[in-house]
Amino acid sequence: MLGSSMIDIRDLANQDLLDLVPYEPGKPIDDVARELGLEPASIIKLASNENPLGPSPLAVAAMRDALSKSHFYPDGGGYHLRNGIAEKFGLSRENVVLGNGSNEIIELLFHTFTRPGVHEVITSKNSFAVYELMAQLFGLRCTKVEDNADGTFQIDLKLMLEAIKPQTRLVFITSPNNPTGTRVSNEALEEFIQKLPSHVIAVLDEAYYEFLENPPDTVRYVKEGHKIVLMRTFSKIQGLAGLRIGYGLAPAALADLLQRARQPFNANLIAQVGALAALKDDEHQKRTRQITDEGRAKMEAAFKQMGLNYIPSHANFVLVDVGDAAGVFNRLLKKGIIVRSMVSYRLPKHVRVSIGTPQQIDRFLEELPAAIKG
Repeated sequence: MLGSSMIDIRDLANQDLLDLVPYEPGKPIDDVARELGLEPASIIKLASNENPLGPSPLAVAAMRDALSKSHFYPDGGGYHLRNGIAEKFGLSRENVVLGNGSNEIIELLFHTFTRPGVHEVITSKNSFAVYELMAQLFGLRCTKVEDNADGTFQIDLKLMLEAIKPQTRLVFITSPNNPTGTRVSNEALEEFIQKLPSHVIAVLDEAYYEFLENPPDTVRYVKEGHKIVLMRTFSKIQGLAGLRIGYGLAPAALADLLQRARQPFNANLIAQVGALAALKDDEHQKRTRQITDEGRAKMEAAFKQMGLNYIPSHANFVLVDVGDAAGVFNRLLKKGIIVRSMVSYRLPKHVRVSIGTPQQIDRFLEELPAAIKG
């Protein structure tokens, strides 16, 4: 019998996993403080599109009350939170699937509707990296469709339709799109949904949906029974990113299949309680939209004055061309300002900057010119 030392552990691993480059999140404040010897309180993070106001106060109060019950397992079916979500959008509980962040909904879709080496998925070239990473992990081909040719980074839904093949199962559309901040028009989305072949599921990633003016009525597609999944999250406008709680909305028959792929107790007790309270906190969401709209306008005006090319955004961040993303990122980091370099997104000239508080934006804009000059 061969000893365990005779076999390299990597020889036992899935080859698709070995070839995968892990997702790179925004750098945490504590890491920067340790690495650079800075005080954590002096560091501002504008890298992960988090809520500058913090979590919903109603959610914080509800979570505090729930802590004494944390020795119990959570409600595996998420009864109260799913009912709350369904009521808000005029759906039934059977239309709602909870996830450990909306990222888990992506994974459930791959488990449910794809087979390695058989099926394919489609996304846009400059979109959320996790779609492609998940396809690679599952051994699937991922077709990345070019954006519109006019340089505005707009997702081209017509090209997406043209890219669909018999083996295509999932098409991911992110609107507003991360990391570009662009959106698809209501008219273009309507045309896309109506023309989508019956063997394909449209996955609308709506993590930043609440920041849109004149948003599309995508819930209508769920009610009409289209093969569609809407992915939404409590991480952004409700300010609960640390809880990892998101959800999918889909026709009941489709949602039932996703439920079968879901791990038991995937949404923890504190997250469920906090999310339900945050869902009802209209005032916090209103304040978040206001500070986001004002901060985004201020940041884009400053970029324009500096002569920097930026992509007009519909979300809580702005993508801007600074010439040398890695260099600007590192120089700002030394000043205690964390932004997101887009090098890993194959955009080596761009950084993505989250909308912070007015004070954080002022500090970033004050340091940016020197960081660009180098």
